[in-house]
Amino acid sequence: MIDFHTHIFPDKIAESTLHFLSGRCHTIPFTNGTSAGLKASTKEAGLELSIALPVVTKPSQFESINRFASQFRGDDGILSFGGIHPDSADYKKELLQLKEMGFQGVKLHPDYQEMFFNDIRYKRIVSFASELGFIISVHAGFDPGYPECIHCTPKMAHEVIEEVKPPKLVLAHMGGFMCWDEVEEELVGLDTWLDTAVVFGRIPDEQFIRICRNHGADKILFATDSPWSGQKESIVHFSGMELTEEEKRLILTENAKKLLTLA
Repeated sequence: MIDFHTHIFPDKIAESTLHFLSGRCHTIPFTNGTSAGLKASTKEAGLELSIALPVVTKPSQFESINRFASQFRGDDGILSFGGIHPDSADYKKELLQLKEMGFQGVKLHPDYQEMFFNDIRYKRIVSFASELGFIISVHAGFDPGYPECIHCTPKMAHEVIEEVKPPKLVLAHMGGFMCWDEVEEELVGLDTWLDTAVVFGRIPDEQFIRICRNHGADKILFATDSPWSGQKESIVHFSGMELTEEEKRLILTENAKKLLTLA
């Protein structure tokens, strides 16, 4: 089993970062935010691998964040993607650098990067990243840290998909956190991936199952957004859903392995 969406921070800033984000988002973390905390949670939940998604909140963080991320190669329970900011002075150079560093994917977060996802700067990054074979994970929908504005709506994501046609775009939070009616209108059936990060207990189970089946269970990735939801608790909730064993196997394991070329 693979968790396709988690977060970790360097040990020296993990406590302060979680304190800040917990206060801003009015939520309680399930781990201490460190790599050791995620490894312990991953093992307890019976997961084979957790994918860490670093968020570059300003261009100057590119080197330091990706240097930290490059430590996690998947051989100890954590595989990290790289991160890039849409205001990069040379996005092609930075994406090529991430490729040379061995990353399989990149993370974008329109809310914390304060830019709408259908901005040309994101489209250029998604296009070139796709040329390089990257998986592109994007926060989609409402974020409690930015309650006044949604920077990646399902409609914006639809525009990017139609214009750029990225083959490995993953829209987090089932295509748009707390925007699932619009997800059904705008995204279900398009050639894109959806992850389940921090949706269990928030999206009605029947709507989750409907999206999975109408979109295709072969395009859904199990994810938790740890530390913002519990890995073990999420597996328990998901396992109790009225999906077939084949659908569960695809979502928990096979889809991620296919996308990560681990199959």
